[in-house]
Amino acid sequence: MKNLILLSIAILTTLISTAQKEAVEKVWFNPEKTSKIQIYKAVDGNFYGRVIWLKEPNDKNGKPKTDIRNKDEKLRSQPVLGMVIIKKFKKASSVNEYEDGTVYDPLSGKTYCGTMSLNGKELKLRGFICGINFVGRTSIWTLAE
Repeated sequence: MKNLILLSIAILTTLISTAQKEAVEKVWFNPEKTSKIQIYKAVDGNFYGRVIWLKEPNDKNGKPKTDIRNKDEKLRSQPVLGMVIIKKFKKASSVNEYEDGTVYDPLSGKTYCGTMSLNGKELKLRGFICGINFVGRTSIWTLAE
């Protein structure tokens, strides 16, 4: 009986935590489908995205790809796999809209301000030069789960 009660509590806890997830908290393919990014809500209440899969995780020498274009030389040895590239997005007043975050592009080594909007199985990510939101680009990520 005691085991049944503990099992019931565990199942209920899982259901409650799953029900409270935001729709954006999933795994997404980048537009080229060369990486998967897991978006999650952190303890601070903001949304972050971590690279959890790379189509080609190793460089031409067979070593894990690193952040070779990072402006900070100390971070250039950091592996791309596991890297947090989406930071501090806040839920906007509109449903399925997120704002005031940053997006790091490991291919260029640059960080941009950004917004995200969710539409079904597509996530529209807009990156722009901070303070000049009309100078930027939008990419469409697709659900990988």
